[in-house]
Amino acid sequence: MKRTVIYPGTFDPMTNGHTDLVERASRVFEHVVVAVAQHSTGKAPVFDLNERVYLAEQTLSHVPNVEVCGFTGLLAEFARQRGAVALLRGLRAVSDFEYEFQLANMNRHLVPEVESIFLTPAEQHAFISSTLVREVARLHGDVSAFVSPVVAEALRNKWLSGPS
Repeated sequence: MKRTVIYPGTFDPMTNGHTDLVERASRVFEHVVVAVAQHSTGKAPVFDLNERVYLAEQTLSHVPNVEVCGFTGLLAEFARQRGAVALLRGLRAVSDFEYEFQLANMNRHLVPEVESIFLTPAEQHAFISSTLVREVARLHGDVSAFVSPVVAEALRNKWLSGPS
């Protein structure tokens, strides 16, 4: 049986920090499921679910033991259905810890057989967030150092002729 870890998020868009965590998790787990959430409370995604899944698939195509899929509903139930042994979460800074700690405790209550695993991104990616990338792209800035080429192109096209 493969040890499966699920890396959930909205990935709107997937950044080099996300990619770094997936690559590192792929060396620890036999199967990494990048679970692209339909939406998150308080977040209105720039890309729809199918676009985000496609962009993640393209970005991660070089990692053979990674599967990208969209999901809706409760993460704990999705993890149980997929037979995951762990949930992967990224911590960029101390400010991320409190929220992630709350999520880990709730998930432990909902699905006690699944552990929460935390990784920190490589130093050069620690300041990157999807929110910042979206804002720079919306204002027609160059985001190519923060995302894969396919994501950079998708962001350029999203705001090519739109308002800034």
